[in-house]
Amino acid sequence: MRYFSTKPKPKMKPIELKMPPEQTQTITRVIFDIVKEHGPLTVTQTWDRVKEVGLRGLTGKSHMKVVLRWMRERQKLRLVCNHVGPHKQFLF
Repeated sequence: MRYFSTKPKPKMKPIELKMPPEQTQTITRVIFDIVKEHGPLTVTQTWDRVKEVGLRGLTGKSHMKVVLRWMRERQKLRLVCNHVGPHKQFLF
């Protein structure tokens, strides 16, 4: 009975990045190369790799999460479920 009383999750509108297209392209290319080279990564592992590279366009970890979600919408990345722990991993 409870199942029928819950409302479905509302659809989210597409993400629009507020950066110039050139900066968006360089950021997405660096993140894509990191994920491609190092295999499935969690958000924390990806953030650590981005800090090692020294990418200037990202303001913080939450900004990187928004970019990752945008890349998922554009089907450049795929989210893989890791059954070992509670973390999700990104895969190109």
